[in-house]
Formats: sequence, structure tokens, C-alpha cells
Amino acid sequence: MGWGFLGVLAFSFTVPFTRIAVGGLSPLLIAAGRGAVAGILAAAALLALRQRLPRGTQWARVAVVSGGVVVGFPFLTSYALTTTPATHGAVVIGVLPAATAVMAVLRGHERPPKAFWVLAALGAVAAVSFAALQGLGGLHLADLLLFGAVVSAAIGYAEGGLLARELGAWQTISWSLVVAAPVMIALTAAALAEQPPAATPIQWASFGYLAVVSQYTGFLAWYRGLAIGPMTQVSQIQLTQPVMTILWAALLLAEPLTWSTLLGGLAVVAFAALSVRTRLPH
Repeated sequence: MGWGFLGVLAFSFTVPFTRIAVGGLSPLLIAAGRGAVAGILAAAALLALRQRLPRGTQWARVAVVSGGVVVGFPFLTSYALTTTPATHGAVVIGVLPAATAVMAVLRGHERPPKAFWVLAALGAVAAVSFAALQGLGGLHLADLLLFGAVVSAAIGYAEGGLLARELGAWQTISWSLVVAAPVMIALTAAALAEQPPAATPIQWASFGYLAVVSQYTGFLAWYRGLAIGPMTQVSQIQLTQPVMTILWAALLLAEPLTWSTLLGGLAVVAFAALSVRTRLPH
């Protein structure tokens, strides 16, 4: 539980720092650059500690993790947060614990009670309703990108937690970063050529956090916690992430805490908590 909390604490700053970074850096540079920097760090760690290569189908599973947490989530959130506040993003992403539980159930071929599916669905409805109401009656492109980010992260979390039991926690995220590194480096170069950055030191520092902590070291703790498990219980710690993210957005970005944000966040977290709870072994 301690390792899991460290990972969630690290991730809770991701949305506010992404919001800060997009003020001076292009979304493509942020998403690809964080993967490129983290990939170089991961390759150095794997080489220095002489880790064995994944074997057989493990490569395909590494690719799944990479697609979810190295490519999908960073790209989708970076583009979404160019037009939507961090508090809004935090509430929508608050459905992630339930989504992760659903992916873990599907991946593990579990048969949870019907209440699990009902509550998970209600959590998704709450998140969609919140996004639609704040969007003055409709979902915007940013909302669709955020929901796509939730699905991507949930797949990466569930598969990564299982794979970490075979490869090790830091090895799993490291190999996932290395697999994506060539593409991330190429995209980073293209982003720099297309739009030379004009960022402030704070925006560069936010990017540095996203690259080193959100994309790499945070996962060392998170996958370590999931690997020790049980995954059903450790994944509950995610329920604290939207609460912390909303708090950081208010403190770091001075975003107002409206009643709609507070009530929307409460509803999403409540349904996510109940759905995860119904899946726990008794």
C-alpha cells in the first residue's frame, strides 16, 4: 500500500504540471519529449544493471503497456489540457480507478458480482454527465481525449501490474519506455523543428517533472505496489488521486473550486470506490 501511495502521489501532479507546461511548449513536444527523456533514463538503467530481455509473448505485453502509459495517456492528456482546466481534467480522469478495475477483471478472467458492473457504469455516467454539464450541454473534443486517456491508462496499469510480477516493477516500465523510445525521440525532434520552444523556467521544470517522475520513477513505485498486491486492494489508492489533483490545481494554478467541480468529483470518486470495493475478496 505504501508503494502504491507513492506512485499515486507522483501521478497526482501530472495534470497540473501538464497544464503549466502547455503554456509554453507544444502538446507534441510534451508528450513525445517526456517519453524520450524517460526512455533514455530507462535504457541507461537497464544497461547499467544488466537486465535480461523480455521473452516470447512478454514483448507483446510490454508493447501493450507502452501503448497505454507511454503513448496513449501522455498524448491524449497533453492535447486535452490545452483547452480545459486541470480541475475539469482531474474529475473526468477520476473514473480511472474503476476503469483499471474493469480492465483487471477482463484481463484476469474474473467473475465479479453484478453490482461491480453497475457501479462501474454509474461512475462512467457520472464522469460523462459532469463533462457534458460543464461543456454547456455537450461533450467537447477535450473530454473525448480525456476519456481516451482513461482507457489507455487503465489498460497499461492492469497489464503492467501483471507483467511486473514476472519482469519486476521497474523493469516493466523501463522496457515499455525503451520500446517506444525510437518513435518518441523522432517525434521530439519533429516537434522541436516545427515549433521551437519558448518556455519559462517554470514550464521547463514542469516538463522535467513529467519526464522523470510522471513517466518513469512514479511507475517504479506504482508497479511495485501492484506487483506485491493484491492488485484489487492496492488499486483503491487511486481513489485519492483526483482529490489530490484538484487540490494541487487550486494551489498551483489558482483554479477556482466550484460547486460543480466538487460535486462532480465526489460523485465520480464515490462510484469508483464502491465499484472497486465490490470486487475485493471477502
